[in-house]
Amino acid sequence: MKEGTTAPSNEGSLEQQASTQMRKGLLVYCVLLLCKDGKVYSSDIIKQLRQAELIVVEGTLYPLLNRLARDTIVSYEWQESEQGPPRKYYWLTDDGHRLLETLQASYHRLHASVTHLEKSEGKK
Repeated sequence: MKEGTTAPSNEGSLEQQASTQMRKGLLVYCVLLLCKDGKVYSSDIIKQLRQAELIVVEGTLYPLLNRLARDTIVSYEWQESEQGPPRKYYWLTDDGHRLLETLQASYHRLHASVTHLEKSEGKK
């Protein structure tokens, strides 16, 4: 293939892949943000992520929460519910708060870098 040419691709596939990867990269940070103030019901996490247009399927969140619990970033407990089955609540551990601080700093650096590039777009 000659330099400067592009391979044929499915319409929107690169856009969809890039967008999905960006959301996945932010998902851990956003989940930690939602858990930082105390116990949060897993369905409420899903609801808030959907409202922020960061997650569509529940199947994305539960493996992440399980991994975060296994890595001692979040802790959880089951609480009885008057409206049905027991509910699982999550909160940040000390390790989780430290990770959140690190990710917050990383996010703000990345955001500043992207903003800088957007503002200088077209300038040389």
